[in-house]
Parts: sequence; C-alpha cells; structure tokens
Amino acid sequence: MALLKDKVALVTGGGSGIGRATALIFAREGAKLVVADLNRKGAEETVAMVAKAGTEAITVECDVLKPGAAEELVRRAVNHFGRLDCAFNNAGVAGELARTAESTEENWDFVVGVDLKSVWLCMKHEIAQMLKQKSGAIVNTASIAGLGANPLGIAYSAAKHGVLGLTRTAAVEYAKIPIRVNAVCPGVTQTPMVEAGIARRPSMRAVFNKLHPMGRLGRAEEIGEAVAWLCSDAASFVTGVALPVDGGFTAI
Repeated sequence: MALLKDKVALVTGGGSGIGRATALIFAREGAKLVVADLNRKGAEETVAMVAKAGTEAITVECDVLKPGAAEELVRRAVNHFGRLDCAFNNAGVAGELARTAESTEENWDFVVGVDLKSVWLCMKHEIAQMLKQKSGAIVNTASIAGLGANPLGIAYSAAKHGVLGLTRTAAVEYAKIPIRVNAVCPGVTQTPMVEAGIARRPSMRAVFNKLHPMGRLGRAEEIGEAVAWLCSDAASFVTGVALPVDGGFTAI
C-alpha cells in the first residue's frame, strides 16, 4: 500500500533538487501535492512531472521571506485540497563562503532568513491548520552542518542548528495531538546548487566524495525517500528526530 495514499502534502523549494525529488516520491506514494518555489517555472515543471504520475498537484509561486507568504501558502493548499496532512519545509540557500570574521551582515540576514526564519513561519501556519485537523507530519530540511561545524559557512551552520532547535521544540509541544515534527540532515547531495559549486571548483567533487564513508555524494531521491517515510504513518512513533542521510559522514 502507498505510504501517503490520499494525503495532502506541501513542499517548499519544490522546483528543483531535493524538493523536486521528494515531491515525485510523495506522488508515487499517493499524495496530492502543493509545490511551492520562488522559481515558478521550476515548480511548474515539477507539477508537470507529478501529473505524469497521475497525481493532482498545484503550483504556488512563493517567496518564503515575503511577509504573509507562509500564511498564504497554507491557505491556498487548504482552499484547494481541503486539508494539509504533510509539509516538507525545504527551501534554502547556501550563502557566501567566508570565515566568520570576514562574513557579511547582509549574508547573515539573507541565509538565516531563508534557512531558519522561513522554516519557523511555515511551521507556524502549518501547525495552526494541523491543530484543526488534530493530526499532521512536518519534516524540515536541516543539514550535517546543523550537527557539527561548517568552516566557511557560519550563517548556514547557525541556521541549520537553529532548524533542529525549532524541530525539537515543536515536536515536544505538539506530540500529544499528535503532530509529528522531524528533520532530515543531508550530507553533500547532488543538487543544482552543489553541482554549480563543483563546476566552479571541479577538485571539490573528490573532496566531497572522500568526506563520506560511502565514497560518493548523496542523491536527491535518497533524501526524499527518508522524508516520505517520516511523513507517513509508518513513522507514527517518530518525532523530534534529526535524521542524518549522509553516507556515514556523521559516524566518523
């Protein structure tokens, strides 16, 4: 039986990478989709892929930092499908590479805004809807950078550590409803953002491969499979977890 049959799922950052891969897995598992992204074209491409799988989906162009955007996103999901069962808060940016003393305030505000504040805003409105339903599952995208140091990425690391704080706190607050809140912590994953960085410095591929005991980068679909499981009833006793999907990176 499909893991998410007849569920309504929302994915932010669904226009590419881990968000797109997860949306396609959600569709395979029977969910109806709300695909949100600042890049409307990318989101529409994902919805078209989902439609080929025979699943209903809608596109919402969404700037997660815009005032009221998260509330409107949830409202549109509920207006169209009548409920919201699962949410994958995945929109994120990497920001500039610089040591702490050389990092800029502008980069800090942007990265923490997208990677942390927007997750809180989405959770705030998703949970409000799920409280009406007395059920729901949320997964937030954190990172291995949220589990340890991230040299040259202070804002990114701080934001991803913050995501885990949001996740654990909300998980405890709403456990008895039950609304389950978990996070995935991907290792270095083959996404357009990562591949663009490697294209600028091709030698980094070998460096990234060596960092993971499995000897390779992760695939977006591998993260998506973990997210789908966490959103499903198969994970009904799992909440407040920061799940590494990292090829053994954090085991070293």
